[in-house]
Amino acid sequence: MPVAFTVLLACVLWFVTFYISWAIFWIKITFSAVTLAVLSFWLQPDREDLFRFDRTAVFIGLASAVLLYVIFWFCKTVSNSLMPFAAGQINGIYGKGAGIHSAIIACLLFFITGPCEEIYWRGYLQKNLMDRFGQLQGWFLASLIYAGVHIWSFNFMLIGAAGVAGSFWGAMFWRYKNLGPVIISHSVWSTVIFAVFPMN
Repeated sequence: MPVAFTVLLACVLWFVTFYISWAIFWIKITFSAVTLAVLSFWLQPDREDLFRFDRTAVFIGLASAVLLYVIFWFCKTVSNSLMPFAAGQINGIYGKGAGIHSAIIACLLFFITGPCEEIYWRGYLQKNLMDRFGQLQGWFLASLIYAGVHIWSFNFMLIGAAGVAGSFWGAMFWRYKNLGPVIISHSVWSTVIFAVFPMN
């Protein structure tokens, strides 16, 4: 029941973040991620074993961030070639960040949004789904839900990107049972792709 409630809350938060036009997008997504992370800690406080930031975790996190960036660059190139609407939708994703300096976006993504999203989506939701339904089914459901809440953007490219990234980080968490490399991967990748070397 608590897991279902958090998913419903995530749907509401992502609706407000992506569909409701008031307020700055990056502030809303940060607030949404923090809310879910705090709630997940309250519902499941004893998770110290999931946060291991040793040298191996740092290496895996950085290497996977680079790999995911390359995957996205390839997917963008293919999508632009095959789908006429792709470029416009990709630009639409970046357009949500209008009105806020890239340095602020980078700080929010690296220090707050990236870590908080992983604390909830992988460390709480996926972990609970894997415990209940099994490793493969839990990973699949968590990845599907993560992509699904992005439907409020009504942006096919963003939903697809969330599906790819969520499956990627979910597979990392499944493999290593450690949020350390996943948090590093998400934080570095999102900072680079949105604030340092964007793909629009």
